[in-house]
Amino acid sequence: MKCYRCQNTDPKYFILDHGVYYCRKCIGFSRVEADTPLTPVVLRTFRYTGAYHLKYELTPSQKEASSQALAYLCAGKDVFIYAATGAGKTEITFASIRYYLSCGKKVGFAISRRQVVLEIRDRLQEAFSDLHVIAVCQGYTTVTDGDIIVCTMHQLYRYYQAFDLLIMDEVDAFPYVGNSVLEAIADGACKGQKLLLSATPDEKSLKQMAAHKMERITLFERPHKHPLIIPDVIERPIWIQWILVVYYCLKWQPKQILLFVPTKQIAFFFYLILSHILSCSYVHSSKEDKDEIMQAFREGKFQVLICTTLLERGITVPSVQVIVYRADHIVFTSASLIQIFGRVGRSFQDPTGKGLCLCRSSTKSIKTCIVQLFQMNQSVQSAKDQSN
Repeated sequence: MKCYRCQNTDPKYFILDHGVYYCRKCIGFSRVEADTPLTPVVLRTFRYTGAYHLKYELTPSQKEASSQALAYLCAGKDVFIYAATGAGKTEITFASIRYYLSCGKKVGFAISRRQVVLEIRDRLQEAFSDLHVIAVCQGYTTVTDGDIIVCTMHQLYRYYQAFDLLIMDEVDAFPYVGNSVLEAIADGACKGQKLLLSATPDEKSLKQMAAHKMERITLFERPHKHPLIIPDVIERPIWIQWILVVYYCLKWQPKQILLFVPTKQIAFFFYLILSHILSCSYVHSSKEDKDEIMQAFREGKFQVLICTTLLERGITVPSVQVIVYRADHIVFTSASLIQIFGRVGRSFQDPTGKGLCLCRSSTKSIKTCIVQLFQMNQSVQSAKDQSN
């Protein structure tokens, strides 16, 4: 027996119901009967003759990466763009998006987290202002077809054999990485090429690139040419870390601060303390008004946003500083820390900033994060030295 959606062939995941076997491994998405091929979804397509618009011109490095990605895709190859946080991964995909749309093909953009889906939808809508860009995620499932579809990885189950170009951002992030069901659903949604994006590729992706199963494009230079922020690491007992959080939040006024904490409970406790002395709010995956809180923070309505790893990826706030409390906690992997400190220094107006890593002792994740950030900066500097 075989499930054509999640590719499961393990008998223990099939169950008999009224004479018909169905797959329990992907039942959360809807029931699929064993040995029954799926029907490709039919979406509207057209030949796009317009152009996209950027707030700023791409740098020579970005233009080269953009052209190279499109050339690989046109040759029928999948592509992985390994780019530093803030290097402009999203904008590098625009030329490929436009080309596929001009050929009358369908483009999907999939991301692990709902909050990032909404942000990418807005950025694509601004760039392709004459198109209808839709988000498909929790709370946004009424309309499922648009000129460009931006969705969570989970929502790809709606789009079997739908996309000629499937762009997948942050493929190393939860819940996609290591999830065989989501990987199979993504494979099923793509009938053409994949364009994968990440600042922190996982081991599986690195091995696929090494084996030339997909082409690799590397871009560590940020558009404003300033290096990635290397955080300061301060090793202190937990009670002193609390004091340091308050101290630096006051010291860095009036700059906005993202304060990352390992749990929802700690986020609430910090809010109770900091709300008496600073304008602040807190957000985590269970907060019903998280979209409104994040928008208010982007608009500068309060100084400190206390958050869990929910915001480690995708969110862009100009001139933000970052503090990680208890960075030695298990939830903060090297990849998540690289993403977190990548929130700093993304703006042309303020390309520098501060990152603070508070811990009882430096873990392997913290050390790996620091080393990789140094290596990315050194790679950019070496390229500059060779060109001079």
